[in-house]
Amino acid sequence: MQKITPFLWFDDRAEEAAKFYVSIFPNSRIRSITRYGQGAAEASGRPQGSVMTVAFEIDGQEFTALNGGPHFTFNEAVSFVVHCKTQTDIDNFWEKLSEGGKTGQCGWLKDKYGVSWQVVPTRLLEMLQDKDAEKLNNVMKAILQMDKINLQALQEAYERQ
Repeated sequence: MQKITPFLWFDDRAEEAAKFYVSIFPNSRIRSITRYGQGAAEASGRPQGSVMTVAFEIDGQEFTALNGGPHFTFNEAVSFVVHCKTQTDIDNFWEKLSEGGKTGQCGWLKDKYGVSWQVVPTRLLEMLQDKDAEKLNNVMKAILQMDKINLQALQEAYERQ
């Protein structure tokens, strides 16, 4: 078991969300599902026998999803970054994660469950570590014009002198 596990609070769609995520990422699976017993159902107001938690893995990273009710919702203060090596990977994850959700600037999106993601090329991280201020400026100008990141356009901006 990993030392730190992201714990995601859903109103009542934890199992649906977990199945959605494991369908998108390779090496992913549902590990276990627990259900509300009588005591927990009475304390929480959730139906007895309904899904309480779903333990799942996304590409080997453990997560837990909870059906905890409408008390808390997701916001952009926490997001998950998907590191992509190719434009094909960017396109694939962007399309699947944003389906039914909302896209944003600079590779950010919110999926249909309200969870925020950043679909980012690993090459961008390398570009942002360059000491050349002009290259950094060109990359930042380019990325600020994008929703889904275009790796070729970033590379062209980076190489522009």
